[in-house]
Amino acid sequence: MFSKTVEYAIRAMIFIAQKSKKGIKVGIKEIAKATDAPEYFIGKILQDLSRKGLVQSLKGPTGGFYLEEESSNCSLADIVKAIDGNKLFTGCGLGLKSCSEIKPCPIHNEFKKVREDIYNMLEDARIGEFSKKLEKKLTFLRRK
Repeated sequence: MFSKTVEYAIRAMIFIAQKSKKGIKVGIKEIAKATDAPEYFIGKILQDLSRKGLVQSLKGPTGGFYLEEESSNCSLADIVKAIDGNKLFTGCGLGLKSCSEIKPCPIHNEFKKVREDIYNMLEDARIGEFSKKLEKKLTFLRRK
């Protein structure tokens, strides 16, 4: 459902939020290892998210990536939009360019409801909420 870039971005943001809660800034190597993602790719993704204000970074020996309080309240929908735009929430289920209310594709009405449900679920899911589940080992970010 998500692009690989969005998958890595979400996992990285959750990991960074978990560390930021403890006042820790994390480097790309640690993020990549913890989220089972390619280091170079994570670096590019985090640069982009940093430019868009979703994650903060600090250079130098005590630097790394971190989330300020308001950033940990960003939704998964915010991350999806920052990386891939609105296509997941507005695109045609069949990939048609001209699908609309006036000229719908065969699955337009059914897919519209699915898109709305996905958007609402991702908008309600806040990055900061995942830390507790990770700490209790109810969820995980890395495949073993």
